[in-house]
Amino acid sequence: MSRALPKYNKRRVAIVGGAAALALTGAVVVNSALAGEPGKGGAADARTLAAGPGTIACPDVASRLPAVPASAKAEVDRNLALLRTQIDEANTRLAKTVGQGGPNFVQNAILGPLKDKRVSTIDRIAISIGRQGTKPQGLDALAACTLGAGGAGGAATQAPAGQGNSGNTGSAGGNGNGNAGNAGNAGNTGVGTIACPDVASRLPAVPASAKAEVDRNLALLRTQIDEANTRLAKTVGQGGPNFVQNAILGPLKDKRVSTIDRIAISIGRQGTKPQGLDAPAACTLNR
Repeated sequence: MSRALPKYNKRRVAIVGGAAALALTGAVVVNSALAGEPGKGGAADARTLAAGPGTIACPDVASRLPAVPASAKAEVDRNLALLRTQIDEANTRLAKTVGQGGPNFVQNAILGPLKDKRVSTIDRIAISIGRQGTKPQGLDALAACTLGAGGAGGAATQAPAGQGNSGNTGSAGGNGNGNAGNAGNAGNTGVGTIACPDVASRLPAVPASAKAEVDRNLALLRTQIDEANTRLAKTVGQGGPNFVQNAILGPLKDKRVSTIDRIAISIGRQGTKPQGLDAPAACTLNR
């Protein structure tokens, strides 16, 4: 019997051999892909879960206070509770804005405004204690807060070409997609100035003993507007669509509420405390 295979047998061997080789190659490719794809609950999932926004930590104020006079205790307790509420609100905002903003979003839109609120609240605590005793000094040092473990803190990180730097990216460190914070979606287009309602014209007669403090706070209101306009000019092209509201107008309103409240308290010490002054606290961007 001849050892030469018939032609059809040769073709059959070649086809079978080729199919086997193709199947083997496919198995290798599939196995390689599966090996590189994390399963549910795998390491990649753990990394995703760990990439949370972190939490905001602030120095404790209550433990730094001197003895609180009985007449001031209610007001001090109310403001200490407000400090806790402010931290809770900031942490909620932090969690809801992951991936938003420019490289300094967390600092500009969360930590900065939180510090401003805390400065005003801590100042009210010190004033309350000082009415019946010695006003504590240096409490403003406790106003600044930090972003704890698990957050990038808004630090600028170089992003790959074509991507925006996202300020609130959790522990991812700032490489965000979707061009967050790029000029194309920027809320600060550099157009307009900030305008706020006049407060002085809304005041009743100011007692002579309160005039100096009222004038000082009215001057502070003007300074706050000037600072906000300066910040508006320096941040052209930054942030997302709500940057101006979140990082400039919102914090400005918080500052004005506290300053206006101090004016009302000053007048109320010697007369009737004016009501409804918080209404002119909100400012707008005139375009």
